[in-house]
Amino acid sequence: MTWDDRVKAIADHGFTERQASFLVTVMLHSGVCLGRNYSAFARIAHGGATVREFFDKLVGRGYATKRRCGHNTARLFHVHHKPLYEAIGEADNRNRRPLPLSRAVERLMLLDAVLADRGLQWLATEREKVAYFTFTRRVPEPDLPALVFRSDAGKTTRHFADKLPIGIGEDGRTYVFLYLATRPLPIDFRMFLERHAELLRALPAWTVRVLIPHHLVHATGRYKDAFREQIGLPLRPTQLDELRWFFEARRSSAPGRDERFERARRAFGGPRFQALYRAWIEQGDGALDAVVSATLANAIARQTGRFEASVLPHKYLHLAPLVGTA
Repeated sequence: MTWDDRVKAIADHGFTERQASFLVTVMLHSGVCLGRNYSAFARIAHGGATVREFFDKLVGRGYATKRRCGHNTARLFHVHHKPLYEAIGEADNRNRRPLPLSRAVERLMLLDAVLADRGLQWLATEREKVAYFTFTRRVPEPDLPALVFRSDAGKTTRHFADKLPIGIGEDGRTYVFLYLATRPLPIDFRMFLERHAELLRALPAWTVRVLIPHHLVHATGRYKDAFREQIGLPLRPTQLDELRWFFEARRSSAPGRDERFERARRAFGGPRFQALYRAWIEQGDGALDAVVSATLANAIARQTGRFEASVLPHKYLHLAPLVGTA
């Protein structure tokens, strides 16, 4: 479905076009919102009668539930009504499900970031991301970020499992990948970069925009350094040979602790290689073969590949310390 199709489908449930556009944005990106989100989207006064009437309609019709945010007077609204999601082709979207307050706050942060940059076309779901990059950008599906889940029933591949919005510029050639910082150490961020590295190599211009909550501002430099180190410093072929040997030895049940192993452990024991080892376990040798490529380093040098730290404008009051604990 196109954006216009989705907005019309929600408007048919008795909403104005503006209200429908807001609801589609919420359902695709977060499932939850605050009154101030609609005020910002509609560019109307926060707390006014128009806002109250809109949310009273949502709750009164059973389209959303209202929840107090701790001791704060703000109210969190969770849009969960299945027929609304069915109307936009997302009947099984996980944003419908109940969620803990800490996770809701993280989704609010992502919603704020999407609403703050309305000049971009935002991709929200796995299905539309896969469709866009494989058909529009002609990126081979194996080069898309993915996680493989194995069970007795078989293997399931989930693309774009981070569920983070991706923005497309008006020129159709520039891309913004959002990442929400939830921890002071960028361990998970390094894995995000590893999973997206092949896709980034296929794009003409891109920005990794890290959203920084106020309580993690002190960690901004760590995220910037991790970005540069993880994808901006290609290895020499001789280094790759030794790294491959070390990873194989590390994975074996009883790696020999000889001089070569200890030397390699000292050389490849930092956070970059810890993340690369996890990527190698997940993705196989392709994760290692790519680290000798200078494509991303060259993009960073030319500024067609960029890191951007964006401190979130709202402090999320007393809920901010809960982020990352879900």
